[in-house]
Amino acid sequence: MSATTLTPTSPKAAAVDKPVSWKVPVTLSVVAVAALVVFGSMAPGASATFGISTDRDLLQLPALTVSGVAGGWVCALAMLALAGYSVYLARAAAKLPAWVPIVFGALFVVGFLIWVVAGARTTSISLAGLIAGSVTLAVPLVFGSLSGVLCERAGVVNIAIEGQLLGGAFTAAVLSTVTGSVYVGLLGAAVAGALVSLILAIFSIKYVVNQIIVGVVLNVLISGLTGYLFSTVLTRDPEHFNAPGRLPIIEIPFLSAIPIIGPILFRQSVVGYLMYIAVAAVWFGLFKTKWGLRVRAVGEHPQAADTVGIKVNRIRFWNVILGGAIAGVGGSFFTLVAVDSFTKDISGGRGFIALAALIFGRWNPIGAFLAALLFGFADNLQSLLTIIGTPVPSQFMAMLPYAVTIFAVAGLVGRSRPPAADGIPYVKG
Repeated sequence: MSATTLTPTSPKAAAVDKPVSWKVPVTLSVVAVAALVVFGSMAPGASATFGISTDRDLLQLPALTVSGVAGGWVCALAMLALAGYSVYLARAAAKLPAWVPIVFGALFVVGFLIWVVAGARTTSISLAGLIAGSVTLAVPLVFGSLSGVLCERAGVVNIAIEGQLLGGAFTAAVLSTVTGSVYVGLLGAAVAGALVSLILAIFSIKYVVNQIIVGVVLNVLISGLTGYLFSTVLTRDPEHFNAPGRLPIIEIPFLSAIPIIGPILFRQSVVGYLMYIAVAAVWFGLFKTKWGLRVRAVGEHPQAADTVGIKVNRIRFWNVILGGAIAGVGGSFFTLVAVDSFTKDISGGRGFIALAALIFGRWNPIGAFLAALLFGFADNLQSLLTIIGTPVPSQFMAMLPYAVTIFAVAGLVGRSRPPAADGIPYVKG
């Protein structure tokens, strides 16, 4: 046998025999064909106008006007070309570059915006306001997904994000009202999220109860408890228990007046600024520090980590607590930033969307952040398009954020591997 003959155990043979995933190429192809029909053939004859600057910006940029027909066809044909390229790579058993689905998704969003705005009663929207509002709505999703990253990187499945957000929102509202300080409420939200996580850690790590079951039970428990207290205490005396006020918006001079990026980065509440700090801190901690190396080792191979002296369950325990505190801060957004009171189930299932962002972001803080921005964009878009009178039925617009969540995770995420020991309890010896 010659030296170049492939054996069953050779790396080249393994590469040849590795099955090709057609999920992403097929998904892109179906969506591209649908876009060709809707954005191209069914394009409205009017034009769509997108405002770039606001009255508060230092530099006033002219609005961008795009023909509904021309813009729709360009986006649809470009999407079709990318879908064809993904099919070509799949047939050649080549890896699909990450930029292909990203650019494809961006083209779909642009084409969809042109189509719905050009066909609406009001054919003009503020692009700057759409983006800034999307980032604002993504704040609790980012905190929730970071909580999931910290827990699952250490090997604990955190289904209780919804309960952590809800507990943080409730505690922030009550403490802020009782003490008269929104900052005390913000701190209390972190403590409340940590307490919810403490229950998760005790039962799933110490008593080795199924982590998913504990998380689901905690969500139901916190929802029922906060709902009961809301109806029996907060609604009867809202002045003393449910009037927290709002965190002030802090504007950085000059920088906050930069078009588009100014309101996103430099015109935020304390929670908004903490979001950016938390993303950077969690990423740096996980991938650039000894602590992060130990956390990832515990999540991938706890037996090996234990062999070299790492306290597996101790790291898992404190990571779960830290994740809960971060999610609690995200929950304070609902009652201290978005509105100035607590209502029953105010989190509205966003803890589960945060879980989807975690998966879509491949258990990476930066990826989870970007995925949360996508879902926040979908949430803000459905509200904005309903206001301008889009021809799309209101029922479809209401389900848009959740449809985007399902499509992104099921259609575009591709192969996604969680930490190897995620959800598996560790019993020493």
